[in-house]
Amino acid sequence: MTGAWPWIAIALLGAYHGIDPSMGWLFAVALGLQERRRGKVFEALLPIAFGHLVAIGLAVALIATAMATGALILRPIGAVALIGFGLFRLWRPQAHPRWVAMRVNASDLAAWSFLMASAHGAGLMLFPILMDIPPVAVGLPAMSHHVLMCGPRGHLSLVEAIAVVIVHTGAMLIVMGTIAIAVYQWIGLQILRSAWINLDTIWAIALIAAGLMSLII
Repeated sequence: MTGAWPWIAIALLGAYHGIDPSMGWLFAVALGLQERRRGKVFEALLPIAFGHLVAIGLAVALIATAMATGALILRPIGAVALIGFGLFRLWRPQAHPRWVAMRVNASDLAAWSFLMASAHGAGLMLFPILMDIPPVAVGLPAMSHHVLMCGPRGHLSLVEAIAVVIVHTGAMLIVMGTIAIAVYQWIGLQILRSAWINLDTIWAIALIAAGLMSLII
C-alpha cells in the first residue's frame, strides 16, 4: 500500500472497533442509563478510549521494535500469529474479560478497555498495515531540506508510531461516541435485539484473512 491508503486502513480499523458494542459503547450507554444522565456516557467514553489507546500503543511499539530488528522474518511470523489468533477467536468467541461490574470508576473502565482490546487482538491486526507504511518526509522549519523521519522501508519511526495510535484511537472514539449518544438519546438498547450482528465472528475471520493476505502478497 502507498500514499494515504495505509492511514485510511488504520482509521477504518479504529472505526470498526468503535462500532463493536463489546469494545465500549454498550458499556457507556448502560452506565448512562443506570444514572439517567447523558453526561455519564461521555464520562465513560474517555477512559474506555484511553485503555484502547494504551493497548494499541503497546502493540505498535512491539511491532515497530520487531521491524527494526528482524524485518525479513517478521512478516511470516506476524501472519501466522494473525491466523492463529483468528482461529482462537472462532474457537473461543466468548473469551472476554468479565471482572468489571457496573459500579466502576475511570481507572476500572480504562483497565477493562485495555484487557478487551488485548483479548480481541486489536493491535495485532495493524501488523500487515505497519509493514507497508511508506517512508514519510517531514519538513523542519530550521532546515532548508526535508528530513526523512523513518528509516529504510520496513522500519517505523517514533513519529509514525504515535500517529498510528492517534489515528486509530481517534477514529474509534468518534464512531463509538456517535453510536453511544445515538443509542442513549434516540434508539435505545432494544436495537440489539432486532439488529444484532455477530461482530466477534466477523473480526475472527478478518484476522485470518489479514494473515493469509500478508503471506500471499
